Amino acid sequence: MTEREEPPAGVPALRTLAMPADSNPNGDIFGGWVMAQMDLAGAVPASREARGRIATVAVEAMRFHKPVYVGGIFSCYAEVRRVGTTSITVSVEAWAERRPLGECVKVTEGTYVYVAIDETGRPRPVSALSKEAPS
Repeated sequence: MTEREEPPAGVPALRTLAMPADSNPNGDIFGGWVMAQMDLAGAVPASREARGRIATVAVEAMRFHKPVYVGGIFSCYAEVRRVGTTSITVSVEAWAERRPLGECVKVTEGTYVYVAIDETGRPRPVSALSKEAPS
């Protein structure tokens, strides 16, 4: 896989600031915090695609490339890759802006799987309309 040197085009699904409360004793941001932010970012296009409630059912192919540092601007870009009967698979790339120089580096990437759920929390079919929408 060829590494891109710039974040994906478009608006990030999530952007936040990495804070000291989310760091380990070495001053790096906890991987669990990174994964949680990526899950939130992936949920944005997944809930749109499902046109309703969703739940995370799997995290696949998670890869941490570089650490996230306190004070960095953390951005996640999410794209729907597959829509099944009840599931939606989303690729998420996380980028960090290193301050004060402003260098942007890809720090993490992963694939998140969500399932559309009804008001009782049971799986439900993803809308037929969303399956017909152009990619």
